[in-house]
Amino acid sequence: MFADTATNKLKGYYLSERAVTVTFADKISLAITQQITNINRQLLANPFPGFEASVPAYTTLTIYFDPQQLLESKLDGWDNLQRVVNYVSDLPEQNAEDQLIRSNIVEIPVCYDAEFGFDLDELSLNNKLPIDEIIHLHSTAVYTVSMIGFTPGFAYLGGLDKRLFAPRKQTPRAAVPAGSVGIAGEQTGVYPLTIPGGWQIIGRTPLTLFNADLAQPVLLKMGDRVRFKPIDRITFNKLADADQD
Repeated sequence: MFADTATNKLKGYYLSERAVTVTFADKISLAITQQITNINRQLLANPFPGFEASVPAYTTLTIYFDPQQLLESKLDGWDNLQRVVNYVSDLPEQNAEDQLIRSNIVEIPVCYDAEFGFDLDELSLNNKLPIDEIIHLHSTAVYTVSMIGFTPGFAYLGGLDKRLFAPRKQTPRAAVPAGSVGIAGEQTGVYPLTIPGGWQIIGRTPLTLFNADLAQPVLLKMGDRVRFKPIDRITFNKLADADQD
């Protein structure tokens, strides 16, 4: 159940005896993404006794902890749920401009050729836009990573132009190649691995977005800003070869 919180406190609920999910809003927005990103940074820099890990999402922040250490701490609250919610609620805010300055800007090259953009023709027909306009709209926007999920390294990107909104495919593909750039609903994103999926595929990047062998296995993290850069097939091949070295 939700915590009984004061006016200036957030709401939260037990996910398990070792985890609490703090809720910031009931609707997705850039402002909420920035708020959760900021609070998560503050939490990682100033962890409470027993803190173990945190998982930010669209409108929530799930926090894992050692229940005994938290119980024995001097944090305010009559149980661990209230202690976590109170602690997170009291973390200092940061203005939006400062958050953007601290956010990385990642440029992702994308080849929008037909051999990679399986659904460009369908998207063009359904959205009544020429393919060149789809590419222009998709590659000129600056996106924000709103959540990491679905599969390791998969970043949900907010900020898609409304003219490109498109539903997921009624019949998902059995295998979408790694690096495929797609659209689903109001979001865009890049498949980090070859997996099944139902997003509308409009191109592919030669970059590797997830590598379990690296100390930092994922290219993108929540709060990052992303810009797509159109490239041709020759450049795609060169970058793909360099990425494997």
